[in-house]
Amino acid sequence: MKKIFLIYPPSPVLNREDRCQQPTKDLIVIPPLPPTDLMYLAAVAEKLGLDAKIQDYSQGGNFEEDLKEFQPDYLVVNIATPTLEHDLEAVKKAKEICPNIVTIAKGAAFLTLADKIIKEHDELDFGILGEAEDTLSEILQDKQPADILGIYYKENGDIKFTGKRPFIEDLDRIPFPARHLVDNTIYRRPDNNKVQATIKVSRGCPFHCFFCLATPVSGAKVRRRSVENIVAEIRECVEKYNIKNFLFWSDIFNIDREWTIDLCNEIIKSDLKITWSANTRADTADLEMAKLMYKSGCRLVSVGVESGSQYMLEKMGKKITLDDVRRTIKIFKKAKIRIYNYFVIGLPWETEETIEDTIKFAIELNSDFISFYTATPLPGSRFYEYALEHNLFDKETSFENAYFYPAVNTHHLTRDRIFELHKSAIKRFYLRPLYILKMLVRIRSFAEVKNYFTAGMNVLLRK
Repeated sequence: MKKIFLIYPPSPVLNREDRCQQPTKDLIVIPPLPPTDLMYLAAVAEKLGLDAKIQDYSQGGNFEEDLKEFQPDYLVVNIATPTLEHDLEAVKKAKEICPNIVTIAKGAAFLTLADKIIKEHDELDFGILGEAEDTLSEILQDKQPADILGIYYKENGDIKFTGKRPFIEDLDRIPFPARHLVDNTIYRRPDNNKVQATIKVSRGCPFHCFFCLATPVSGAKVRRRSVENIVAEIRECVEKYNIKNFLFWSDIFNIDREWTIDLCNEIIKSDLKITWSANTRADTADLEMAKLMYKSGCRLVSVGVESGSQYMLEKMGKKITLDDVRRTIKIFKKAKIRIYNYFVIGLPWETEETIEDTIKFAIELNSDFISFYTATPLPGSRFYEYALEHNLFDKETSFENAYFYPAVNTHHLTRDRIFELHKSAIKRFYLRPLYILKMLVRIRSFAEVKNYFTAGMNVLLRK
């Protein structure tokens, strides 16, 4: 039986979802997410008869010892732009320890950096562009590289690309993630510390915002799993792994009202008694939907507000208005669902005034949690191409502190000034006496006390 080893490499802690390559060290309410992408790939490999092993080295472990003990035939590594060179060191080490191993990497970095990666890293046999399930399956079945769509490789010193693979239309045909291969108890909700699983309910986003990788990574068409398929995975998590808290991961959750309503009703019908959270746009919710979401177990929604400046929303192609946001926040509050708002500051047109508008708008909305991200032009985004064209990068540019310390200047502000305003925004929101009182009143367990205390100290000590 051949063996396959799938890893998050021993690099700085990062949420390695291709569209959100977020270092978690400096972000206040972003917990590490489980390696669901690797669980999908492991399930594909097991279906082909391979012996699979998964390890998330951001959570500990000894990579070299595991390689020597397991002696895999294949290595699959999730690589990310902020930690690219760190990640590829793992591939190099694998070749040293297991010279005959076939090394495979996947990740959004292959959208624009594939030629550079393949050229500079002889230790890497294949780079996968796009969705990896079918591509990996064909590699494991020993198809000729030239006949496998979606891969980069080197042949006689030349870099070869076999062409883009179409996106998977029927997501129901992908086997459920191989959760038996990970320690699920590591991955917990940031508020009450309960074990939480990530369930990927759809792929694709039609909006192609200026700064976002969702559309380049997953396409403009929203491909949804059937509600029956999703609830079957929920049932497996509850009955097999005793997991009752879920993050419904999608590029955009409730764009299809009928599907959202059907899913909520199916969860209620299942009587599984779960809680869940999801992301939503600021213009797709209504009170009937929100109340049904709550009834089915939804306790938190993440809303991508991005800016409190209508000018900035239009420049980034968000296609929402500030009044859309106000209306949506009001709806979810009325439905008793907690709200986590995302904001991004430091896009090319940002000024002191537009950032101040954003801070004031965040305070006006008075949601339960917020994140102020600094804009990061990850390769593959429209932002990246714009930053190159307008010379916004400088010699100090790095993606290692993505979403925390700015990677580029704006047309009006330096990176250092953006960072100062970023820190000020967080403190002005979280250190309001009325906000602190509101959150203290809601605490129901010691775990929540501990987690809120830790988050609060992170805000106070932020440098």
